[in-house]
Parts: sequence; C-alpha cells; structure tokens
Amino acid sequence: MRSRSRLFSLFAVLGLVVAACGGGTTAEPEAPAEAEAPAGTAAGDGDVTTIGFWVAFSDEARLGFTKEKAAEFNAKYPEYNIEVTSFASYNDVFDAAVLAVDSGEPPGIIHFFEAATRQALDAVGADGQPIFKSVTEAIGGRDKILDEPVVLDSVVDAARNYYTVDGSFYSMPWNTSSAIMFSNTDMLEAAGVMEVPSTWAEVEAACEKVMAMPNAPAGCITWPNHSWFVEQSLGQQGELLANNDNGRSGRATEVYLTSDGMLDYVSWWKGLADKGYYTYTGVQRDWDGTANAFLAQEVAMLIYSSSDTTFLTNSGKEAGFDVQASFMPYNGEKEYVGNLIGGATLWLLNGMDKKAEDGALAFMNFFSNPENAAEWHRITGYIPITKDAEALLQSEGWYDESPNSKVASDQLAAAQNTPASLGALLGNFVAIRDIITIAIEDILVNDLDVAERMAQANVEANKSLAEYEALFGG
Repeated sequence: MRSRSRLFSLFAVLGLVVAACGGGTTAEPEAPAEAEAPAGTAAGDGDVTTIGFWVAFSDEARLGFTKEKAAEFNAKYPEYNIEVTSFASYNDVFDAAVLAVDSGEPPGIIHFFEAATRQALDAVGADGQPIFKSVTEAIGGRDKILDEPVVLDSVVDAARNYYTVDGSFYSMPWNTSSAIMFSNTDMLEAAGVMEVPSTWAEVEAACEKVMAMPNAPAGCITWPNHSWFVEQSLGQQGELLANNDNGRSGRATEVYLTSDGMLDYVSWWKGLADKGYYTYTGVQRDWDGTANAFLAQEVAMLIYSSSDTTFLTNSGKEAGFDVQASFMPYNGEKEYVGNLIGGATLWLLNGMDKKAEDGALAFMNFFSNPENAAEWHRITGYIPITKDAEALLQSEGWYDESPNSKVASDQLAAAQNTPASLGALLGNFVAIRDIITIAIEDILVNDLDVAERMAQANVEANKSLAEYEALFGG
C-alpha cells in the first residue's frame, strides 16, 4: 500500500503545467491527440511482440516522423510491432502511463521531458519496483541489439552529461534543444543595427534604435514567460538553481530563487518590459503567441526553443524577411558559463520479458541512428543527438545550406561542463517551474518589486520541494 501511495503521489506533484522546453508552435498542440488504443508489451498475434511507444507529439511533422520510423522498424523486424500512441503533452503521457502501469497494460517506451528526470527515477509501481529500467543496464555492454548498433557512445556531450545519473543513462536521449535567439535582420538593419545582439546591454541598445524608427513595431523583443528561460540564464551566469550541485552530487533539498543571478535576470527582463521593449502576450508559456508576434513582424527578435529552427527560418522567408539564429543573449558583466538543454528522452519500462526488452532497445537505437537523427534534425531543428549524425549532416553540406540549424549545437558545445550549465535534477520541478512563471507574470503585469516577489516564490518553491522530498527523499 505504501508503494501504491508513492506512485500516485509522484504524479500528483508533477503539477499542471506542460514543460515546453521542447518546442514552440508545434510543441504544444491545443487540439486533443488522436485516440489510439493503449499498447502494451505482451506478445500479440502469433509470434509478433507488440511494444507500445507513447509520445508527447501530435503535430503532423513530428508524429508523422515517429510513425514512419516505427513502420520502417516493423518492416525490418516483422516479429515486432512498435505501436505509436500520441498524446498532447508530456504530462498527459506520464499521467496515462501511471494508470497503465497500475492496470497491468503499460507501454514499453515512454517519451518524457528533461525536467522530470528526478520524478521518473523516483517512480515505483504498486509492487515497489521502479517503473523504469536504466537503458545502460538493459543494454548490458552490448554494441548491437538485434541488428541495430548501439548509439549511446555517440550521444553529444550536452545530452550525455545531463541524462547521465550515477554513471548510467537511465533514458535514451531523443529530442534535444536549447534556447537561442531568432532575429529579423531586415528590421534590425533598417534600424541601423548591423550585428545581432549577443549581450543584455546590446539587446537594449538595439531595441532603443528599433523603437525609434518612424515605423517602429509594437515591441522589440519577446519570448515565452516560462521558467526554462530563467534556468537558461542561471546556467549562462554559472549560478545554481538548487543545492547539492543542482541535485547532481546529492538530492536537491533547497532551491535558490533569490540568488544574484536570478534577480539580475528578472530585473533585466522587467526593465525591458517597463521601457516597452519586451512584449508580453499576457499568457504564461505562450509559445504560439510569441512566435506569431515575431513572424507577423510585431517584434524584431525572439528568444525561443531551437526545436522550431526549421519552422521559424522557413516561415520568415515565406513572410518576406531573413531570419538569423544566434546564441541566447547573456549577461555581459559576468563570464559566460553555458546554456542548458531542453527536450525529452525515451524511458524503458521495467519488467519486460527479454524479447520485448530487446525489441524496445533495438528500436530506440534504430530511431536515433545517424540517418534518422539527421533527418529528425532537418525536419524540426532539434539538435542531431549523436556526433555521428552531426558528421553526416556536415558531410552532406547541410550546415552550409542552413547555418541557422547549427547554432543550437554550437551553443551547447560552448558550455562548460559544470552543475550550473547542466541544469538541475529536482523533485517537483514542474510545480516549481510553475511557481517561478507565476511570479514573473506578477512582476511584469502588476509592477511588483522583483526581490520581494521572488522571495515569496522562494518560500513557495521550497515548500513544494520539501513536500516532495518527504515522500521520496529517503
């Protein structure tokens, strides 16, 4: 009974927000996901083993890619049937998964976002056993599963460092992004800004010129009000979000929402808004609204997830202006330490029989082989997840053709390998993100004092973390 309580408590504390680190206009579809019957891991007709693959994408491009690759795998290995089920968000996937685990009909592979890595590690079933199995443990040192080469050794450093816990890949990296900036260079040049800003001060200087134009846009710059951008800035400044090295040398038991780096970033953000430079859409986590403002040329610059690099670049061209991607602007008064990743990984269900487990592992590695990882990158803008995929894209001339597509990879590669630039492993992270996002909205909309409002948020966030750790911390 204790284990069952822990299981349901885990999902209760995940909160209500969707972590949108993985994308923008296509990352958080509002329409209901298609209804497919949940697929488990038991053998199906004859000798065919069906393996459910639950994904948090329902848009045509990303879901279409996923289904296409599942069909290719099934054709290559007719003894398996990878069955894709689509959900509208990462939270929806995980909420459905807990019910499926409890009913005895879980999927074999679950797509879940980076911010809930700690929760996924802590998740246990009614029998007290972990819901997920370490991918490293399941592979067991093999360099090939079925006929699929294991790609873990080729995973790019940023994703490897984030998702390696206690020396083990617990999940298989897939869609990985970072926060970068997209600029309407036609508008900037018309304002006399010949180089894309790279620091906070340069952003302010550029915005002064943009807003002084006779035909000035409604605003100069925008980005979604989402805690992920706060976390990015903390990483840039080399500051921790939580104690115990961001939860990497031990479980995080305290968060720091009143640090110098936090207050400096939120104060800069508020200053832009007070001057009329920053456009707030009035909606928290508004990926669609901010992207649409940029594409409608209502602002000159957009800080956003790199996951939509292809979409934003092409849409800018269609709208008649050039889009240039660049690193996320940083605090030029401090040494730049590094930006974090966003996105999600694939988690392997614990307790499958060997045939099903090997099929799931083979599919995970097939899914991110160099050709597939390169194709996924070209379609979306998520970084190529392996070094072999990067090399393939380079050899094909892709980066010469599409230089915007390389920016996120370069930004992540430029980061120092420190706890600050890795990002936090944190219990109740989704709820804590929500607390930060709400506090920032209060500051922007109600003109509240930054230090006072963040101090209040700090109390709320640490209470949320303490509640989580009381259940799972020991």
